[in-house]
Amino acid sequence: MSVWLIVVIAVVVILIIWFVATYNSLISLRNRVKDQWSQIDVQLKRRADLIPNLVETVKGYAKHESSTIESVINARNSFNTASTKEDEIKASGELTGMLNRLFALAEAYPDLKANQNFIGLQNDLRDTEDKISTMRQFYNDTVLTYNNKVQTIPSNIVASVAHFKEEAFFEIDEKDKEAPKVSF
Repeated sequence: MSVWLIVVIAVVVILIIWFVATYNSLISLRNRVKDQWSQIDVQLKRRADLIPNLVETVKGYAKHESSTIESVINARNSFNTASTKEDEIKASGELTGMLNRLFALAEAYPDLKANQNFIGLQNDLRDTEDKISTMRQFYNDTVLTYNNKVQTIPSNIVASVAHFKEEAFFEIDEKDKEAPKVSF
């Protein structure tokens, strides 16, 4: 056997090992992204399940604030009917904004603010929002790692050949970053 043949075989074996290792790394990262999204999804669903109870509690105290209550209900329905991850991300941001308006509304009603059902639901929702925020950070960190692997040389070659696609970050609209305005 010639030296060149051994060198060629060694290079081919090294390339195959590198390809398989990179492919497995991309699979692992893609699965981590999916796992992180499912963790967020669980909390988003929990929040959506808590909202009807909160809305019913607020309705009893703030009957004439129906537009805010309807906005919360519509935002929840948009979230529940979202069919893609991107739609869920957008609907979640809208729902967060509507919940902030609802909590601001509650400040104007001392009896509502003191109602134990409302306080319990508000605390559950606040706890859920904190979990969602933390999980968004983990999700976005995982997406960043995955997208870097998909985009950078030389792993982008494997990603291209194996049809790995970039994942979307969990972002909220600029309007949802503003403090809610409630007028009476």
